[in-house]
Amino acid sequence: MTSPIRFALIVVALAGSAWPDFAFAHDVARSDRAFVEATHGLAILPFMYLGAKHMVTGYDHILFLLGVVMFLYRMRDVVLYVSMFTIGHSLTLMLGVLFKTGASSYVVDAIIGLSIVYKGAENLGFLRRMGLSIDTRVAVLIFGLCHGLGLATKLLSLSIAPDGLIGNLVSFNVGVELGQIIVLFLVISLLNIWRTSPHFPRTAVVTNWILMGCGTQS
Repeated sequence: MTSPIRFALIVVALAGSAWPDFAFAHDVARSDRAFVEATHGLAILPFMYLGAKHMVTGYDHILFLLGVVMFLYRMRDVVLYVSMFTIGHSLTLMLGVLFKTGASSYVVDAIIGLSIVYKGAENLGFLRRMGLSIDTRVAVLIFGLCHGLGLATKLLSLSIAPDGLIGNLVSFNVGVELGQIIVLFLVISLLNIWRTSPHFPRTAVVTNWILMGCGTQS
């Protein structure tokens, strides 16, 4: 076993033991729950802030997006794949809450974890070696739908007032996308620096093993 792979396996094991709270990365903070449940009427800026905060602090979102853009070198490809994720996430988030359609949080969290594992495995070429041919754009869209459904399920567990619901949901969703832009700017900026290193190919392998390890903890 080569040293990078051996090191990656060690890091994966440490990630699994040190970060057990990844399972709750898609949850809503207790203080935010209290605010949402106490809010009646339209609150555009607070809900935009909550949406941005959810994205910036949502480890599952960040890990999945990192896996998606890691080997995308053209900006138009980044925009395409992120747009697919955004469309899926926004659709199930809005419709799930409006039509009160949720799912088992355990199942959704498992699927979200699977999405991270899938992206790491795809980046490492495991799917290709198994003879599996999956359109990555479709996969990103589907997992985006699952990520949005996961958040909709969490929001449905709260007592959200119907007064101003649509406006607050739209504001929250806009905040999520603004947060996503912030995360992507930071991730892509760091990736551009990282890619200039001669060690990028080897460390990218380690990183994708870590992604898979973190995904199993979701």
